[in-house]
Amino acid sequence: MSIYQHLLFLACVALATYAQTMTGFAFGLVLLGLSGVFQLASVSEVANVVSVLSLVNAAVTLARAKPQVNWRLLAPALGSSLAGVVAGVFALAWISGSMAVALQLLLGVTIMACAVLLVARAEPLPRLSSRGSFVFFGSVSGLLGGLFSSAGPPMVYHLYRQPLPLASIRNSLLILFSFNAMARLGLVTSQGQFQASSFWLSAQALPLVIAVTWAARRYGSAGSMKTVRRMVFVLLLAAGAGLVVPAARQLAGG
Repeated sequence: MSIYQHLLFLACVALATYAQTMTGFAFGLVLLGLSGVFQLASVSEVANVVSVLSLVNAAVTLARAKPQVNWRLLAPALGSSLAGVVAGVFALAWISGSMAVALQLLLGVTIMACAVLLVARAEPLPRLSSRGSFVFFGSVSGLLGGLFSSAGPPMVYHLYRQPLPLASIRNSLLILFSFNAMARLGLVTSQGQFQASSFWLSAQALPLVIAVTWAARRYGSAGSMKTVRRMVFVLLLAAGAGLVVPAARQLAGG
């Protein structure tokens, strides 16, 4: 990366961190989308950075208090999500090597679909969903986590519909995503897919993530949260389209 590209990457990190703090799960999607549109780094490289930063953020958050977790519900989702992570990591290695354009197209479609989930109204359910539903949403989240280190949207949507205390939902999501990030990092490292550049990009971004998170929590408000949700929705749609359109044209012409 040139100095200009490094600065642009850090700007993308700041925007993604602010979106994550205000919406709860948009960090990986925003960073992957913007990095792809501006062609700052490969999908696998940025996904590694997202894994590291997500794990550090979750560790800091969970260290502050004893987590309130419904393990009876979390266990089936955790097991299926870890299986999904394994499948996603191996799929990423295969697609990256043989069809990079197809990976760009898949990422763009995923970002646009998650943008819709971001603004979809999750009506509370009268009773807890079945264990099978947690297995299903956990596996989808794990697959996205393995591919793009962006496991959030499916499980966020599903858990926030459950009649559970908010603290239990938030801590359950943090623990689920932490295990996913650890599993993903272990797999990509063992396969030799964690580049030195991913480490240095993570080291550069970490202080910025901490500073932006603190500022957003300190000065953010409920009103600004609604505005940010709409802005992130538009940003994700634009980033997704910016990846899908050129990839589709290249595949159609190729």
